[in-house]
Amino acid sequence: MARFIEVTGKSQHDHDIQPKYRASACGPVTAYVLLRHLFPAQQAPDINKLYRRLGGTKIGLPAWRFVRKLNRLLGKDWTVEVCTIDEAMQQLDEGRPAAVKFDKWFRLKWRGRFSFDYHWVVLVGYEYIEGKLHLLVQDNGGKNRPSTVRSVPYQLNESILTFVKIEPSKR
Repeated sequence: MARFIEVTGKSQHDHDIQPKYRASACGPVTAYVLLRHLFPAQQAPDINKLYRRLGGTKIGLPAWRFVRKLNRLLGKDWTVEVCTIDEAMQQLDEGRPAAVKFDKWFRLKWRGRFSFDYHWVVLVGYEYIEGKLHLLVQDNGGKNRPSTVRSVPYQLNESILTFVKIEPSKR
């Protein structure tokens, strides 16, 4: 079984992002891609304003701040919260991508071969390869590489992952 949602990616090193933000813009860019996908009829927010509004810093964007600030931004009709891998996969099954953060530094997992050391990406799907779960993520690019979809093994990265879902409120 596999699932894939196509989104329009964005590189955190695009020229419309202020140079001082680019190295740490993966969280705001992830939010930008999600907002643009969930609300296609609305004008996408300015990425530099979104960086400031979400509380981006030179060392990144903590998951708790991503959740709290995005909840404020979206209002009472939407819920943003940390979730499990099963809940994130359910979001995909319902047609909504999720956010995922790779963070070996603040999880104190300095040793290990992870797909990313510290990086926010958009979870756009999943697939099973030889019986093992792989996450399909829209990577936010790098200095010399554009935003692209990558397949990363879940089990290899499990200990450093945080998933965030954005769904309509059930109130």
